[in-house]
Amino acid sequence: MKLFKKKFSCDQCKSSFNEYDDLINHARHEHHHTIAKCEHCGKEFVHEKDRLHHAREEHQKKMEGRIHKNEHKHENKSPSPQDEVDAHTRNFGDNL
Repeated sequence: MKLFKKKFSCDQCKSSFNEYDDLINHARHEHHHTIAKCEHCGKEFVHEKDRLHHAREEHQKKMEGRIHKNEHKHENKSPSPQDEVDAHTRNFGDNL
């Protein structure tokens, strides 16, 4: 008989699961745990730190890659006034 180690463990109790979605459902129903949901793709996580890691790895790197590609397309152009406002807002927020 082969024993399989379950990959996903509940940090509230001793339950463990083979599938991450089962852990999500367990946390939601058994412990009334609020689920952290990715605002970009809707994927759910038991822990906020896991959602942040996902967003950084899956979405931020993809966005940085797109921005980097777009910069090369326009590198010989002068920035428009709106581009300068957008860059200022990204760097310093809305505080003018």
